[in-house]
Amino acid sequence: MRWRGEEESSNVEDRRGGGISGRHIGIGGVVLGLVALYFTKDPTLLLQSLSGSGGTVDPQQSAQPYQESTTEADDRHLVQVVLRDTERAWDAIFAQSGKQYEHPTLVLFNDAVESACGQAQSAMGPFYCPGDRKVYIDLSFYDELQNRFGAPGEFARAYVIAHEVGHHVQNLLGLSAKVQHLQESSNEVKANALSVRLELQADCYAGVWAHYTDQSRHFLESGDIEAGLNAASAIGDDRLQKQARGQVVPDSFTHGSSAQRVRWFKRGIDSGDVKQCDTFKAGQL
Repeated sequence: MRWRGEEESSNVEDRRGGGISGRHIGIGGVVLGLVALYFTKDPTLLLQSLSGSGGTVDPQQSAQPYQESTTEADDRHLVQVVLRDTERAWDAIFAQSGKQYEHPTLVLFNDAVESACGQAQSAMGPFYCPGDRKVYIDLSFYDELQNRFGAPGEFARAYVIAHEVGHHVQNLLGLSAKVQHLQESSNEVKANALSVRLELQADCYAGVWAHYTDQSRHFLESGDIEAGLNAASAIGDDRLQKQARGQVVPDSFTHGSSAQRVRWFKRGIDSGDVKQCDTFKAGQL
């Protein structure tokens, strides 16, 4: 993936090394976080429940500025370039329909963080909080993505950011609020099914970003798309449930199966058309 030397976004808030440092939370909370929060649409309820049920975080001010490693610095630069690419892509896409895209802020943290959705620990993975319109990520997640889930590569890392920004787009378009309203009047199975459609749409939006950026500056290299598809597959509900529980329960899916996530991400890449990402009208996911 070609990204070095490209323009970086300035909409990054670095909270590493200060503010909140997390203590240990029980393994049940970690597993729940891994299954429910990786690339989640709205972490508010889960974050609040973990904050008040055995998970503890302590406010702690750091006396020294955070000293990042060479690897962390490299990942930070990658994230900032990808975020800038998403800004350009969605600026143009929104402008085509006479709208103005509001750039999200991306928050870097380590251990734990306070958001408008509650307190989160890095074991839960990256997330988007609609309450403050910010994307949150602990860069150590990239090690998890590569070593635990077998999804290495720079484009796989970029996909993570593009997916979360996809949730921001949904929030701006009012889709997230509509889904939440429908979920409140639905049973658990129907609510989960709505969540799956929202997540798959964010995957498709991530693909649209990749298509647009490659058209504008030819950033994709051989093997990049395969790396992105592998990342989408690695965090499918079926694979995560198999790892965490030893069995797969489709009615409890909230993000979609590996095959579904790959299908919708690829649909966005191939078409570059947000109209092709309407998972809510799709008869088959």
